[in-house]
Amino acid sequence: MLEGLPDPEEKIPLRRHNIINMTEEIKKSSPSSEVEASAKAAKEVSTKKAKKAVVSRQVGSGRAYIKSTYNNTLVTLTDQNGNVLSWSSAGQCGFKGPKKATPYAASIIVKDACEKAKKYSLKEVAVFVKGVGGGRESAIRALNANGLQVSGIKDVTPIPHNGCRPPKPRRV
Repeated sequence: MLEGLPDPEEKIPLRRHNIINMTEEIKKSSPSSEVEASAKAAKEVSTKKAKKAVVSRQVGSGRAYIKSTYNNTLVTLTDQNGNVLSWSSAGQCGFKGPKKATPYAASIIVKDACEKAKKYSLKEVAVFVKGVGGGRESAIRALNANGLQVSGIKDVTPIPHNGCRPPKPRRV
């Protein structure tokens, strides 16, 4: 048994001052020079942080998702697996209110998203368009104008097959 420590069978109420006294006794009884040396070595190892090597993926072809609603336009550029490389929206580019759904805003959004995706060297995109807003056409044209080759365009706007019941007609 270690010297200076209480007997394990002896029941001591765990109070703060008892725990502090026990830790002080342990410090006094242990060979401090060996423990301190090993603790310093452990601290030196843990304080040295390994620098992560920043590896940017080189993506040749990917996908462009354009969501164009009546109120906003969103553009997302991804790789072939769907991992997002960059995205942008009208609000992020500084447009407010009804100006967010304009064709001009859509072209600025695409320009911003393409600048963010430049570091991945994206060259070719397949475009997936969702929604009926005013920025649909101009966003696709802006993709081509910003150096991305458009390989295909697909409209993925959800269409109801007589799903929800329409609201009752107004009585005026």
